[in-house]
Amino acid sequence: MTITVKFCGAAQTVTGSCYWIRTPAAEFLVDCGMFQGSKTLKELNYGSFPFDPANIDFVLLTHAHIDHSGLIPKLIKQGFTGPVYATEGTCDLLSYMLPDSGYIHEREVEHLNRRNVQRGKKEVEPIYDRHDAEKSLESFKPVAYEEWLDARPGIRARYWNAGHILGAASIELEIRHGAAGEAPIRILFSGDIGPDCKLFHPDPEAPVGWDYVVCEGTYGDRVRIDVGIDERRKMLANEINEVIERKGVLLIPAFAVERTQELLADISVLMRTGLIARVPLFLDSPLAIKATRVFRSHVQDMEDAGTAGELLNDPNVHFTETVDESKAIDRYNGGIIIMAASGMCDAGRIRHHLKQYLPSKDAKVLLVGYQAPATLGNILAAGVKAVRIQGEDIKVRAEIRQLDFYSGHADRHGLTAWVTERLPIRRKVLLTHGEEKALLGLQESLVQAGLDKDMIVMPEFDEEFDLVRGLTSKTDKRKLRRIRQDAVGGPDWHNDLAQLSLDLRARLEAAADEKSRAVILRKVRRALQ
Repeated sequence: MTITVKFCGAAQTVTGSCYWIRTPAAEFLVDCGMFQGSKTLKELNYGSFPFDPANIDFVLLTHAHIDHSGLIPKLIKQGFTGPVYATEGTCDLLSYMLPDSGYIHEREVEHLNRRNVQRGKKEVEPIYDRHDAEKSLESFKPVAYEEWLDARPGIRARYWNAGHILGAASIELEIRHGAAGEAPIRILFSGDIGPDCKLFHPDPEAPVGWDYVVCEGTYGDRVRIDVGIDERRKMLANEINEVIERKGVLLIPAFAVERTQELLADISVLMRTGLIARVPLFLDSPLAIKATRVFRSHVQDMEDAGTAGELLNDPNVHFTETVDESKAIDRYNGGIIIMAASGMCDAGRIRHHLKQYLPSKDAKVLLVGYQAPATLGNILAAGVKAVRIQGEDIKVRAEIRQLDFYSGHADRHGLTAWVTERLPIRRKVLLTHGEEKALLGLQESLVQAGLDKDMIVMPEFDEEFDLVRGLTSKTDKRKLRRIRQDAVGGPDWHNDLAQLSLDLRARLEAAADEKSRAVILRKVRRALQ
């Protein structure tokens, strides 16, 4: 009997989480997420799945973030007819997040097709549209934490709190094989593991004793300063006061789910206690506004429930849902806070505000979450002097700051503790959902904690393993995969081209005269011949 798992995403990269499991009884997925980052990576969203969606019997979903759930409407559009199992909180969040994702695809493709027509290129279709996303919600089946789900005969799953966002889960999986009475294969998929001391959620949990543990490693090479919620709020207050005192604008690109709600709660406390001035705070993200309403409806399921419900209803917060309301923010000269999606600055209304305020020395951009390689947020964090946004060159004069204490991911110490608390692990620990450097850092930490290095595996993109035979790789590495492993993480030629364009323009603007500019351009043309 053969049981295999193929790593169809989040393999030495952070996005596109998707694990394809095949048994004699069924084929199923754990997550079906969207790729984010470089254009080369995002192009995978438009290509074919490495499996036939019609053959997939069910999906086990860890949580609502789009890099874990965002291709489910495409899966259904291409023939999947089974159930998608997720917690109630995840189902509620995705009732807004997936239609929003479909709308974003529609708008992005409209913009792209206008440019394609001008350039004589073929028009393209969106990955899926809002209607596809809304239809996909009919496939979702809510499951409770810590209760067994009999997905198929011989296959059962159980969801455990992962401490990441509302509804997030680690998934326990038992697959029976061989003769009657033989022990099942036990696998634990971590999902995304949250840090300790979060405002709304308890620490992550799960049972012990496994054959395989598949663990995320987003921050596997990073150790955060250990601060409590009060200290975190003081540090946030310092960032806010510094820009408000100079009558500037504070831009916070925030992930619509969880990061936004934590920030709203903290800023509300700071205003109420007088640690920052009561200035207008605009939540300029329709999705974040809807997600905040979902949080309110689940407030009884959260830690600090009484406080959370009060803090998510602060009168200083202005919800700007319509486009006209969003544009009206531009009438303020300064002394305001704007919080808008997306957290990595790659979509949504934050890009409009960045175009508006990046050239201003009085503005500040506060990055509060993970910035995937090649995203606009990652590029800004690197300290560039100019960026391209929607085809326009934008000077970066605003101050760029990062606060890492709002990340929804456990750091190196937290992940190491989570894995070691799951011991004994009889066969292998598979490290996924992290860039190569982060995974190597987590591997080193696990070895220092007492795990044998030989039992730690970092699967490559589209690599497949036989779970019955002790994680024997079934992948012929000479075969063409959807993408080369060295192209999975980091910038691609699109990023290099954009930077070259910015550098060339800067050199031309700095040239002494027209004759000098002509020399520069002549050298460039000669290099292209």
